[in-house]
Amino acid sequence: MPAAEPNPNPSFDKDRLLAEWRDRALAFEREIHKAVVGLDHAVRQITVAVFARGHVMLEGDVGVGKTTLLRAVARGLGGVYERIEGTIDLMPNDLVYHTYIDEQGKPRVDPGPILKHGESLSVFFFNEVNRARPQVHSLLLRVMAERSVTAFNREQVFPYLQVFADRNRVEKEETFEMPSAARDRFMMELHIETPDDPDLRLALMFEPRFHDVDRLIENVRPGVLAHREIPDIARAIQNGIQASPTLQRYALDLWQATRKPQDYGVRLDGVQMDQLILAGASPRGMSMMMRAARVAAWLDGRDYLLPEDIQRVFVETTAHRVFLAPVYELRREAVIGELMAGILGRVAAP
Repeated sequence: MPAAEPNPNPSFDKDRLLAEWRDRALAFEREIHKAVVGLDHAVRQITVAVFARGHVMLEGDVGVGKTTLLRAVARGLGGVYERIEGTIDLMPNDLVYHTYIDEQGKPRVDPGPILKHGESLSVFFFNEVNRARPQVHSLLLRVMAERSVTAFNREQVFPYLQVFADRNRVEKEETFEMPSAARDRFMMELHIETPDDPDLRLALMFEPRFHDVDRLIENVRPGVLAHREIPDIARAIQNGIQASPTLQRYALDLWQATRKPQDYGVRLDGVQMDQLILAGASPRGMSMMMRAARVAAWLDGRDYLLPEDIQRVFVETTAHRVFLAPVYELRREAVIGELMAGILGRVAAP
């Protein structure tokens, strides 16, 4: 039997593969929209994070659909889904193992929510993460950073894991602010708001289908994406999307503007700009921004970056990595949005 001839154009196979996966990604978004309405931007950003292999923090008021959105994402993504509730008495060991007395009155130790499914764990959802103690945040930090944890004298690796967390911004009692190192591990922070469209608000109030969350989630086709293949596709996307030298210069200017916005003419009312920034975005953060921008370009069907790709993900990937001086940190919600808008408005795009 003659040997198979080598593919004369291997880039064609890669391009075809990426095109096929783009169709799958768009189908994934359509499935998520069966369960949520008015969250188009959030759905797109989560899709970007999935293919950029980044973790996501959701923040919003109570009852705006954060949990429904993440349950729909987990169902469409496939693999094993685990969830834990943040409480003030939660300890790091509660994530790793579970102790109890069995029917014979003997103590037993079973794997906890992170460990019990091994490498099949695909989505881990930490609900109200700011209710958990800093010790729990430290363990979560390792799981997010290394996708592994050491327990029972061995290291367990989670190659397909993506962590989603949400933070209740209304209640402040018995909560702990996440340290900057932990927040920096989240590729994105997304703010989920009630839809402004009156028709969507009426639908959420009066259409019975939105009152049964379990039935809504069942409408999402399970396993639209083959989660075990996503890491390879993610690498192909990063290698396949090109950035021109001019665009690289633009990205560098955006980074510098998070550190010294006054150098780019950014001005905010009532703010001393030279005293505003305690620390700008980190190199890791800028790397994640570019990873996300490349995925945004791929989802638009291009193999090259435009300024718009960076602009679409800039706020979500960067705002939570810019730390303000204490006097301004107290006004963070009001200041940070204006600052990000000012940077995008004042840094010249090619």
